Amino acid sequence: MLPMTFRTLVGSGILVLLIVISAACSGRLENAADQGEDGPGEEGYMGWSQGELATLQSLWLGSLPPLPPDPSNAVADDPRAAELGQQFFFDTRFSANGQISCATCHQPGNLFTDGLPQAQAIGTTLRHAPTIVGTAYNPWFFWDGRRDSQWAQALSPMESPVEHGGTRTQYAHLVSEDESYRAAFEAIFGPLPDFSDRDRFPDSAGPVEDPSLKAAWEAMDPADQELVNQVYTGIGKAIAAYERQIMPGPSRFDAYVEALMARDETAIKNSLSPDEVAGLRLFIGRGNCTQCHNGPLLTSNSFHSIGVPDPLGQPPDIGRFAGVQQAVANEFNCFGQYSDAQTEDCSELRFVKMWGEELMGAFKVPSLRNVAETAPYMHAGQFATLGAVLNHYNQAPAGLGPTGHTDLLPLGFTQSELDQLEAFLRTLSGPLNVEPELLAPP
Repeated sequence: MLPMTFRTLVGSGILVLLIVISAACSGRLENAADQGEDGPGEEGYMGWSQGELATLQSLWLGSLPPLPPDPSNAVADDPRAAELGQQFFFDTRFSANGQISCATCHQPGNLFTDGLPQAQAIGTTLRHAPTIVGTAYNPWFFWDGRRDSQWAQALSPMESPVEHGGTRTQYAHLVSEDESYRAAFEAIFGPLPDFSDRDRFPDSAGPVEDPSLKAAWEAMDPADQELVNQVYTGIGKAIAAYERQIMPGPSRFDAYVEALMARDETAIKNSLSPDEVAGLRLFIGRGNCTQCHNGPLLTSNSFHSIGVPDPLGQPPDIGRFAGVQQAVANEFNCFGQYSDAQTEDCSELRFVKMWGEELMGAFKVPSLRNVAETAPYMHAGQFATLGAVLNHYNQAPAGLGPTGHTDLLPLGFTQSELDQLEAFLRTLSGPLNVEPELLAPP
């Protein structure tokens, strides 16, 4: 059956048909530009066409726009909140056993990852701990996008029984009873309630999996639950204010693009090797990698099923299909009472796709910034090396994953081409654009 839009056009007569033909021709010209083909009168440089040069500039870190505000977090750019959030980020008291902090799985010395296939905290998670570098630009968080803000994401591990394993009342007591935390928190968010009555505010209670802790939470007065939730929300917003400062720095690839723009042939030759340049050509050309890995952070922030097998012995992970339902239902989302946003600020949540087979087994496209330094790869660390990842893309096996489908088509590259593509990916490594004092407890 013809698509509705085309059937409508066909029934509209010859004039519309001419418009369609004209648009098709225009589309072919635009596609040619996307593929880097020079049109009449266009002149490339150093073997790159004008279209290709435009693509390279779009991937250049210098094209990254200023960080937009987070309407859901009124203190997102408050230096006081960032300083407090940094303390929270490294404090192991925010856990059930006093040994786990955010930095346990997001280690500054390891580009804010932990180098493990699946994160290890109080227990073992089902997924790989992704980096937080540059994630302040993301509209969705976690591999399945089950949270829609950095601060809502920061809260989830706090209650997870295999991550921090703590509870909301535990954290409220910690903030209110630590004199330094209390003073800093009140300066940002206003006076804290008196949580000293343990009958009203148990040492440990929250809407968690543990039956006794959950029962203790449900026995609390709803008004008291609300007081605790306000503090819990503030913890997440402060951590997000800290994490918003963690950004990638320029790589050799960025130096190469900058040299191209300046037409500095010496710098061009010193930036990338011939094999790395060949890999870059494959990346933006036949590999079609920029369909998903685009923009200065080299991610579209979209979700795709790419046929990655589930880890042996693990149940099928349906990814975004479940994640989007959780994002919409989450009490800390952009629409919720703890958000500082107006409804019109929540466009991602307002127009999110909720259903569809393509969501099954789909996971978020990660940034490729520093990709060579953040192994293992994929949502559960299924591939230990970049070579293994590229071999998967090269073969694009069908019938794998929880839904038996994949968005990939095989690259069909030779081994030499795969080596060149890997060589290019390694040029995306660079130092963090972070003040050194932010990489340790204050």
